[in-house]
Amino acid sequence: MGPVADSGPLPTRPGRLRAISPYDQPVPLAYFPSPPTGVLHLGPIPLRAYAFFIIIGVLVAVWLGDKRWVARGGTHGTIADVAVVAVPSGIVGARIYHVITDIELYRNDPVRALFIWEGGLGIWGAVAGGALGAWLYCRSRGIAFAALGDAIAPGIVLAQAIGRIGNYFNQELFGKPTTLPWGLTISPDNPNAIAGAEAYHPTFLYELLWDVGVAGLVLWADRRFRLGRGRAFALYVAAYCAGRLWIELLRVDPANTFLGLRLNVFTSVIVGLLALAYVVLRRGPRETQVEGLNRDHDGDQDDVGLSHRDGGSAHRDGGSAHRDGGSAHRDGGSGAD
Repeated sequence: MGPVADSGPLPTRPGRLRAISPYDQPVPLAYFPSPPTGVLHLGPIPLRAYAFFIIIGVLVAVWLGDKRWVARGGTHGTIADVAVVAVPSGIVGARIYHVITDIELYRNDPVRALFIWEGGLGIWGAVAGGALGAWLYCRSRGIAFAALGDAIAPGIVLAQAIGRIGNYFNQELFGKPTTLPWGLTISPDNPNAIAGAEAYHPTFLYELLWDVGVAGLVLWADRRFRLGRGRAFALYVAAYCAGRLWIELLRVDPANTFLGLRLNVFTSVIVGLLALAYVVLRRGPRETQVEGLNRDHDGDQDDVGLSHRDGGSAHRDGGSAHRDGGSAHRDGGSGAD
């Protein structure tokens, strides 16, 4: 039997209704909806989703970092101790970077720069501020800073991925309009919404998935090549920058520009290339001692090994002197006879 031509709606008897076939109506695209509010309720307690997911991310980073630090010869609990200093300094650095690079958002109302729960944390400021706090702590406690960075790198990028869920609840960090089925719907009242657009690229989701992939890459490469001396951390930075570059080109939220491109595009290129160069050029085996280092040096394992060798040499010299002393004592005893 050949195909039957479409002859239009089937006739119906007068006074009867015919069920409408789904094929008679256009099929709407299944766009991805945004949450109606950025506040979660734990019983009677309101909790802002942005802060909630940042906290979850920090806990995941500390848990994974601690496991990797112990595997590298460190002490259980060291990562949590470092986090007490690095997390607050990272949040302060992230907020400062965001305010500086988006100063026009706060020029008329500077007090809003303190409203961190509204969103607005720059990852580059978070890394710089957190690294400064961690370095100061490591310096004072004799901890190998580069080795610590290698241990916590996968956890940091997983924390970033979890934090992006908070951006979803805040209806921020979305991209250009799209008709793709996973397009994100945004409230028309959103200040960054574009007139006539039905859905937008969920760039927060793109970055979330990219970050999970970066974490997997660093874990694999670290296990396969036994990365040390900061190379695992540098690999994380380089891989993250590669993703941030193309994601940044999709975003439509206000940002400072240079030569017609968003400032973070240039930051991603420069920082990413520097990190990649570090991965390629840095040499040497993974550190074997990561805690209890001399505070006068920055944790370079070559210095540690040299110090151990010098100490052993001094010990041998001391033993030689002791033997010479014993020989002289015997000689003196013989003369007394």
